[in-house]
Amino acid sequence: MKNVESKQEVKVFAPATVANVICGYDILGFALDKPGDEVVMRRKETPGVQIVNIEGDDGLLPWEAEKNTVSASVQNYLAQIGQPDLGVEIELYKQMPIGSGLGSSAASTVAGLFAINQLLGEQLTQKELLPLALKGEELACGYPHADNVTPALLGGFTLIRSSDPLDVVHLPVPSELHCAVVFPHVDVPTRAAREMIRKNVPLKDAVKQWGNIAGLVSGLFMNDYNLIARSMEDVLIEPTRAILIPEFYEMRKIAMEVGALSFGISGSGPSVFSFARSPELAAEIAEAIKSHLKKNDIDCNTYISSVNTLGPKVL
Repeated sequence: MKNVESKQEVKVFAPATVANVICGYDILGFALDKPGDEVVMRRKETPGVQIVNIEGDDGLLPWEAEKNTVSASVQNYLAQIGQPDLGVEIELYKQMPIGSGLGSSAASTVAGLFAINQLLGEQLTQKELLPLALKGEELACGYPHADNVTPALLGGFTLIRSSDPLDVVHLPVPSELHCAVVFPHVDVPTRAAREMIRKNVPLKDAVKQWGNIAGLVSGLFMNDYNLIARSMEDVLIEPTRAILIPEFYEMRKIAMEVGALSFGISGSGPSVFSFARSPELAAEIAEAIKSHLKKNDIDCNTYISSVNTLGPKVL
Protein backbone atom coordinates (compact mmCIF):
# COMPACT_ATOMS: atom_id res chain seq x y z
CA MET A 1 0.00 0.00 0.00
CA LYS A 2 1.43 3.38 -1.06
CA ASN A 3 1.21 6.63 0.87
CA VAL A 4 0.56 9.13 -1.91
CA GLU A 5 -1.36 12.38 -1.61
CA SER A 6 -4.99 12.01 -2.68
CA LYS A 7 -6.61 14.14 -5.40
CA GLN A 8 -9.99 15.85 -5.80
CA GLU A 9 -10.54 14.81 -9.43
CA VAL A 10 -8.93 12.45 -11.92
CA LYS A 11 -9.53 11.40 -15.53
CA VAL A 12 -8.31 8.01 -16.72
CA PHE A 13 -8.28 5.77 -19.80
CA ALA A 14 -8.52 1.96 -19.73
CA PRO A 15 -7.91 -0.11 -22.85
CA ALA A 16 -9.91 -2.58 -24.85
CA THR A 17 -8.53 -6.10 -24.91
CA VAL A 18 -8.38 -9.19 -27.09
CA ALA A 19 -9.13 -12.31 -25.05
CA ASN A 20 -8.52 -15.98 -25.90
CA VAL A 21 -6.03 -14.97 -28.63
CA ILE A 22 -7.31 -17.81 -30.81
CA CYS A 23 -5.87 -20.90 -29.09
CA GLY A 24 -5.81 -19.67 -25.47
CA TYR A 25 -9.46 -19.89 -24.47
CA ASP A 26 -10.00 -18.17 -21.08
CA ILE A 27 -6.25 -18.01 -20.34
CA LEU A 28 -4.66 -15.57 -22.83
CA GLY A 29 -5.31 -11.89 -23.48
CA PHE A 30 -3.60 -8.66 -24.49
CA ALA A 31 -4.36 -4.95 -24.23
CA LEU A 32 -4.85 -2.56 -27.15
CA ASP A 33 -3.81 1.08 -27.53
CA LYS A 34 -7.30 1.83 -28.82
CA PRO A 35 -10.23 1.79 -28.41
CA GLY A 36 -10.97 2.05 -24.69
CA ASP A 37 -13.08 3.79 -22.06
CA GLU A 38 -12.59 7.02 -20.12
CA VAL A 39 -13.76 7.80 -16.60
CA VAL A 40 -13.79 11.13 -14.78
CA MET A 41 -14.02 10.70 -11.01
CA ARG A 42 -14.15 13.32 -8.27
CA ARG A 43 -14.69 13.59 -4.55
CA LYS A 44 -18.00 14.92 -3.22
CA GLU A 45 -19.04 15.98 0.25
CA THR A 46 -22.13 13.78 0.57
CA PRO A 47 -21.58 10.04 1.25
CA GLY A 48 -21.95 7.36 -1.37
CA VAL A 49 -20.96 6.53 -4.95
CA GLN A 50 -23.01 8.21 -7.66
CA ILE A 51 -22.94 8.08 -11.47
CA VAL A 52 -23.67 11.57 -12.79
CA ASN A 53 -23.11 11.02 -16.53
CA ILE A 54 -22.79 8.20 -19.07
CA GLU A 55 -22.07 8.84 -22.73
CA GLY A 56 -21.48 6.53 -25.70
CA ASP A 57 -23.52 3.56 -24.43
CA ASP A 58 -26.70 4.15 -26.45
CA GLY A 59 -28.66 4.05 -23.20
CA LEU A 60 -27.74 0.42 -22.50
CA LEU A 61 -25.92 0.76 -19.16
CA PRO A 62 -27.56 1.10 -15.74
CA TRP A 63 -27.10 4.26 -13.67
CA GLU A 64 -27.73 2.57 -10.31
CA ALA A 65 -24.42 2.44 -8.44
CA GLU A 66 -24.72 -1.20 -7.41
CA LYS A 67 -25.60 -2.38 -10.95
CA ASN A 68 -23.02 -0.54 -13.08
CA THR A 69 -19.61 -2.24 -13.15
CA VAL A 70 -17.73 1.06 -12.75
CA SER A 71 -19.55 2.27 -9.65
CA ALA A 72 -20.00 -1.19 -8.13
CA SER A 73 -16.26 -1.77 -8.41
CA VAL A 74 -15.63 1.58 -6.70
CA GLN A 75 -17.99 0.53 -3.89
CA ASN A 76 -16.05 -2.71 -3.48
CA TYR A 77 -12.77 -0.79 -3.42
CA LEU A 78 -13.99 1.62 -0.75
CA ALA A 79 -15.27 -1.27 1.36
CA GLN A 80 -11.89 -3.01 1.11
CA ILE A 81 -9.92 0.05 2.28
CA GLY A 82 -12.39 0.70 5.11
CA GLN A 83 -14.01 3.87 3.74
CA PRO A 84 -17.40 2.63 2.46
CA ASP A 85 -19.16 5.98 3.01
CA LEU A 86 -16.72 8.14 1.08
CA GLY A 87 -18.43 10.48 -1.40
CA VAL A 88 -17.52 9.88 -5.06
CA GLU A 89 -19.18 10.90 -8.32
CA ILE A 90 -18.43 9.31 -11.68
CA GLU A 91 -18.66 10.21 -15.35
CA LEU A 92 -18.29 7.31 -17.81
CA TYR A 93 -17.42 7.88 -21.46
CA LYS A 94 -17.74 4.71 -23.51
CA GLN A 95 -15.35 5.02 -26.43
CA MET A 96 -15.69 1.43 -27.51
CA PRO A 97 -18.69 -0.59 -28.65
CA ILE A 98 -20.65 -2.70 -26.15
CA GLY A 99 -20.98 -6.35 -27.12
CA SER A 100 -18.02 -6.16 -29.50
CA GLY A 101 -15.86 -8.91 -28.05
CA LEU A 102 -13.24 -6.32 -27.09
CA GLY A 103 -13.70 -6.39 -23.32
CA SER A 104 -16.07 -3.45 -22.98
CA SER A 105 -17.17 -4.28 -19.43
CA ALA A 106 -13.57 -5.01 -18.42
CA ALA A 107 -12.39 -1.62 -19.70
CA SER A 108 -15.12 0.18 -17.72
CA THR A 109 -14.39 -1.81 -14.56
CA VAL A 110 -10.65 -1.22 -14.80
CA ALA A 111 -11.15 2.48 -15.55
CA GLY A 112 -13.25 2.82 -12.40
CA LEU A 113 -10.82 0.95 -10.17
CA PHE A 114 -7.77 2.71 -11.53
CA ALA A 115 -9.48 6.08 -11.14
CA ILE A 116 -10.53 5.57 -7.51
CA ASN A 117 -7.08 4.24 -6.66
CA GLN A 118 -5.48 7.34 -8.19
CA LEU A 119 -8.02 9.62 -6.53
CA LEU A 120 -7.18 8.22 -3.09
CA GLY A 121 -3.42 8.10 -3.45
CA GLU A 122 -2.84 4.58 -4.78
CA GLN A 123 -3.75 2.74 -1.60
CA LEU A 124 -3.65 -0.60 -3.47
CA THR A 125 -1.19 -1.99 -6.00
CA GLN A 126 -2.31 -2.93 -9.51
CA LYS A 127 -2.25 -6.63 -8.60
CA GLU A 128 -4.29 -5.94 -5.46
CA LEU A 129 -6.91 -4.34 -7.70
CA LEU A 130 -7.25 -7.50 -9.78
CA PRO A 131 -9.64 -9.44 -7.47
CA LEU A 132 -11.87 -6.36 -7.40
CA ALA A 133 -11.79 -6.20 -11.19
CA LEU A 134 -12.88 -9.83 -11.33
CA LYS A 135 -15.91 -8.98 -9.18
CA GLY A 136 -16.83 -6.28 -11.68
CA GLU A 137 -16.54 -8.74 -14.56
CA GLU A 138 -18.75 -11.19 -12.68
CA LEU A 139 -21.40 -8.48 -12.28
CA ALA A 140 -21.31 -7.73 -16.01
CA CYS A 141 -21.00 -11.23 -17.44
CA GLY A 142 -22.15 -13.60 -14.70
CA TYR A 143 -18.69 -15.16 -14.37
CA PRO A 144 -15.37 -13.65 -13.15
CA HIS A 145 -13.40 -13.97 -16.39
CA ALA A 146 -9.79 -12.88 -15.97
CA ASP A 147 -8.66 -12.90 -19.60
CA ASN A 148 -9.99 -9.38 -20.32
CA VAL A 149 -9.60 -7.57 -17.01
CA THR A 150 -6.05 -8.83 -16.43
CA PRO A 151 -4.44 -7.29 -19.54
CA ALA A 152 -6.71 -4.23 -19.24
CA LEU A 153 -5.43 -3.63 -15.70
CA LEU A 154 -1.83 -4.82 -15.93
CA GLY A 155 -1.17 -4.07 -19.60
CA GLY A 156 0.66 -6.22 -22.13
CA PHE A 157 0.15 -9.86 -23.00
CA THR A 158 -0.98 -12.00 -20.07
CA LEU A 159 -1.39 -15.68 -19.31
CA ILE A 160 -3.84 -16.84 -16.63
CA ARG A 161 -1.93 -19.90 -15.42
CA SER A 162 -4.53 -20.56 -12.74
CA SER A 163 -7.86 -19.01 -11.76
CA ASP A 164 -8.05 -20.58 -8.30
CA PRO A 165 -5.76 -19.48 -6.84
CA LEU A 166 -5.25 -16.64 -9.30
CA ASP A 167 -1.81 -16.82 -10.92
CA VAL A 168 -1.03 -14.36 -13.71
CA VAL A 169 2.08 -14.41 -15.91
CA HIS A 170 3.23 -11.47 -18.05
CA LEU A 171 4.46 -12.56 -21.47
CA PRO A 172 6.96 -10.64 -23.63
CA VAL A 173 5.79 -8.88 -26.80
CA PRO A 174 7.90 -8.94 -29.97
CA SER A 175 8.60 -5.38 -31.09
CA GLU A 176 7.17 -5.72 -34.61
CA LEU A 177 3.87 -7.28 -33.51
CA HIS A 178 0.83 -5.19 -34.44
CA CYS A 179 -2.87 -5.94 -34.42
CA ALA A 180 -5.67 -5.26 -36.89
CA VAL A 181 -9.12 -5.41 -35.29
CA VAL A 182 -12.38 -5.38 -37.23
CA PHE A 183 -15.71 -5.07 -35.42
CA PRO A 184 -18.56 -6.05 -37.78
CA HIS A 185 -21.88 -4.52 -36.78
CA VAL A 186 -23.61 -7.81 -36.05
CA ASP A 187 -24.93 -9.11 -32.75
CA VAL A 188 -23.21 -12.02 -31.01
CA PRO A 189 -24.32 -12.16 -27.34
CA THR A 190 -21.44 -13.31 -25.10
CA ARG A 191 -23.52 -15.73 -23.06
CA ALA A 192 -25.08 -17.33 -26.14
CA ALA A 193 -21.65 -17.76 -27.72
CA ARG A 194 -20.36 -19.34 -24.52
CA GLU A 195 -23.27 -21.77 -24.26
CA MET A 196 -22.53 -23.14 -27.75
CA ILE A 197 -19.10 -24.41 -26.75
CA ARG A 198 -18.64 -28.17 -26.55
CA LYS A 199 -18.35 -29.53 -23.01
CA ASN A 200 -16.43 -32.62 -24.09
CA VAL A 201 -13.64 -32.72 -26.66
CA PRO A 202 -11.58 -35.56 -28.17
CA LEU A 203 -8.18 -36.08 -26.58
CA LYS A 204 -6.41 -35.60 -29.91
CA ASP A 205 -7.99 -32.14 -30.27
CA ALA A 206 -7.02 -31.20 -26.72
CA VAL A 207 -3.41 -32.29 -27.36
CA LYS A 208 -3.29 -30.21 -30.54
CA GLN A 209 -4.63 -27.17 -28.68
CA TRP A 210 -2.08 -27.57 -25.87
CA GLY A 211 0.68 -27.70 -28.45
CA ASN A 212 -0.56 -24.51 -30.07
CA ILE A 213 -0.74 -22.65 -26.76
CA ALA A 214 2.78 -23.76 -25.85
CA GLY A 215 3.98 -22.81 -29.33
CA LEU A 216 2.44 -19.33 -29.13
CA VAL A 217 3.95 -18.64 -25.70
CA SER A 218 7.34 -19.95 -26.88
CA GLY A 219 7.11 -17.81 -30.02
CA LEU A 220 6.49 -14.69 -27.94
CA PHE A 221 9.54 -15.42 -25.78
CA MET A 222 11.74 -16.27 -28.76
CA ASN A 223 10.61 -13.42 -31.05
CA ASP A 224 9.82 -16.16 -33.54
CA TYR A 225 7.08 -14.80 -35.80
CA ASN A 226 6.85 -18.00 -37.82
CA LEU A 227 6.25 -20.05 -34.67
CA ILE A 228 3.64 -17.52 -33.51
CA ALA A 229 1.90 -17.76 -36.89
CA ARG A 230 1.73 -21.54 -37.09
CA SER A 231 0.64 -21.85 -33.43
CA MET A 232 -2.38 -19.58 -33.75
CA GLU A 233 -4.97 -22.21 -34.61
CA ASP A 234 -8.05 -23.04 -32.53
CA VAL A 235 -9.51 -26.51 -33.02
CA LEU A 236 -11.84 -26.38 -29.99
CA ILE A 237 -13.79 -23.11 -29.80
CA GLU A 238 -13.53 -21.28 -33.12
CA PRO A 239 -15.29 -23.90 -35.30
CA THR A 240 -18.45 -23.40 -33.21
CA ARG A 241 -18.31 -19.66 -32.66
CA ALA A 242 -17.42 -18.87 -36.26
CA ILE A 243 -20.93 -19.95 -37.22
CA LEU A 244 -22.28 -16.84 -35.47
CA ILE A 245 -20.05 -14.39 -37.39
CA PRO A 246 -21.09 -13.63 -40.99
CA GLU A 247 -18.30 -13.93 -43.58
CA PHE A 248 -15.86 -15.28 -40.99
CA TYR A 249 -14.00 -17.70 -43.24
CA GLU A 250 -13.93 -15.27 -46.14
CA MET A 251 -12.48 -12.60 -43.84
CA ARG A 252 -9.81 -15.06 -42.71
CA LYS A 253 -8.92 -15.92 -46.30
CA ILE A 254 -8.56 -12.23 -47.14
CA ALA A 255 -6.41 -11.51 -44.08
CA MET A 256 -4.04 -14.38 -44.75
CA GLU A 257 -3.73 -13.52 -48.45
CA VAL A 258 -2.78 -9.93 -47.55
CA GLY A 259 -0.03 -11.24 -45.26
CA ALA A 260 -1.43 -11.65 -41.75
CA LEU A 261 0.37 -13.89 -39.27
CA SER A 262 -2.98 -15.01 -37.89
CA PHE A 263 -6.71 -14.45 -37.96
CA GLY A 264 -9.30 -15.28 -35.32
CA ILE A 265 -12.12 -14.19 -33.05
CA SER A 266 -11.57 -11.58 -30.35
CA GLY A 267 -13.21 -12.84 -27.16
CA SER A 268 -16.61 -14.24 -28.06
CA GLY A 269 -16.89 -12.02 -31.16
CA PRO A 270 -18.11 -10.59 -33.37
CA SER A 271 -14.81 -8.68 -33.53
CA VAL A 272 -11.99 -10.45 -35.33
CA PHE A 273 -8.29 -9.70 -35.22
CA SER A 274 -5.07 -10.40 -37.08
CA PHE A 275 -1.44 -10.11 -36.10
CA ALA A 276 0.95 -8.46 -38.56
CA ARG A 277 4.61 -7.44 -38.47
CA SER A 278 4.00 -3.73 -39.09
CA PRO A 279 1.28 -1.13 -38.53
CA GLU A 280 1.14 -0.54 -42.29
CA LEU A 281 0.39 -4.21 -43.00
CA ALA A 282 -2.15 -4.31 -40.16
CA ALA A 283 -3.92 -1.31 -41.71
CA GLU A 284 -3.91 -3.00 -45.13
CA ILE A 285 -5.49 -6.13 -43.64
CA ALA A 286 -8.19 -4.13 -41.86
CA GLU A 287 -9.00 -2.14 -44.99
CA ALA A 288 -9.26 -5.27 -47.15
CA ILE A 289 -11.68 -6.89 -44.69
CA LYS A 290 -13.68 -3.67 -44.36
CA SER A 291 -14.01 -3.46 -48.14
CA HIS A 292 -15.28 -7.05 -48.29
CA LEU A 293 -17.83 -6.48 -45.54
CA LYS A 294 -19.06 -3.31 -47.26
CA LYS A 295 -19.77 -5.32 -50.42
CA ASN A 296 -21.91 -7.60 -48.26
CA ASP A 297 -23.79 -4.68 -46.66
CA ILE A 298 -22.09 -5.07 -43.27
CA ASP A 299 -20.76 -1.92 -41.58
CA CYS A 300 -17.76 -2.20 -39.29
CA ASN A 301 -15.25 -0.35 -37.13
CA THR A 302 -11.52 -0.93 -37.59
CA TYR A 303 -8.66 -0.36 -35.15
CA ILE A 304 -4.91 -0.63 -35.67
CA SER A 305 -2.80 -1.05 -32.55
CA SER A 306 0.40 -2.34 -31.07
CA VAL A 307 0.14 -4.36 -27.85
CA ASN A 308 -0.49 -1.82 -25.10
CA THR A 309 2.06 -2.58 -22.38
CA LEU A 310 0.96 0.22 -20.00
CA GLY A 311 -2.67 -0.67 -19.33
CA PRO A 312 -4.76 2.16 -17.80
CA LYS A 313 -3.34 5.66 -17.55
CA VAL A 314 -4.14 9.10 -16.17
CA LEU A 315 -5.13 11.57 -18.89
